[in-house]
Amino acid sequence: MNADLVVVALGGNALLRRGEPLEASVQRANVARAAHVLAAVAVEHRLVVTHGNGPQVGLLALQNEAYHDVTAYPLDVLGAESEGMIGYVIDQHLASELPAKEIATLLTQVEVDPSDPALLRPTKPIGPVYDEVTARHLTSQRGWNMVPDGKGWRRAVPSPAPRRILELPAIRVLVSHGVLIVCAGGGGIPVLRDDEGIRGIEAVIDKDATSSLLARELGAARLVLLTDVKGVAYGYGSDHERWLRTVAPDTLRAMQFPAGSMQPKVDAACAFVEATGRTAHIGALDDLPLVLGGNAGTAIVPAATTSWYDRVPDRVVTG
Repeated sequence: MNADLVVVALGGNALLRRGEPLEASVQRANVARAAHVLAAVAVEHRLVVTHGNGPQVGLLALQNEAYHDVTAYPLDVLGAESEGMIGYVIDQHLASELPAKEIATLLTQVEVDPSDPALLRPTKPIGPVYDEVTARHLTSQRGWNMVPDGKGWRRAVPSPAPRRILELPAIRVLVSHGVLIVCAGGGGIPVLRDDEGIRGIEAVIDKDATSSLLARELGAARLVLLTDVKGVAYGYGSDHERWLRTVAPDTLRAMQFPAGSMQPKVDAACAFVEATGRTAHIGALDDLPLVLGGNAGTAIVPAATTSWYDRVPDRVVTG
């Protein structure tokens, strides 16, 4: 086990809070905030940082559709573009916060199973949130599959499970030399391997699932999945809402959470804990030092009596 290695998955709020415009300046400001928080924990831990790309790859897809003189670029290429774009901004701000630290951003391909049934089911939301009228128009005009997201609708694409991280040997070398790595952005670039070699596919892999796989393969001490709420709440938004402090995977898996938001994080955290016997955390970006110290967020541990917070944690304002 890499005793001080922590894989940190930045949620979409690290780049773009709900309701904010998809402006480069807005995303830079959010990344600067995230880098400041990450730098505070990089003093005591070796970090591998992953991140989402849903809004960004969706924006690239819209820009792609607007230019008619060439065939639209496939989603895997747009995923690579967004991984490079976001990784560049995160890398730059981390370098400003940690001038003595070696930092590297790595484009990451993730192999999926060609027989994965998820390839036939568009479930992963990408791009901006639309109202219902616009969503219906896009379905009719472009053939997009749209799914509910909060009070609006977003485009959905297939989201197969990650099977193998192709750049894992390179990531291991960098980790062994103490490099802070930004990788597996947006869940990695989805690829298949066939008789002709490796090729990209029209899909987006869940970022938390890939982060969990990466943490297991690297022997990380902990996995931290950051989001825009303070932890995992049972009955979130209801009169019976209760916030989990510590919980074991079997208890957590017996609960149900929103499929497009918290459920993937719960599944990814449980998979890490069940495979390694180590701890995973789900919490808010600004609370990262407290989350690692066990004083905020939800800790998923191998075996525990479920504990709850005495009061509802203050929610992060998301715009």
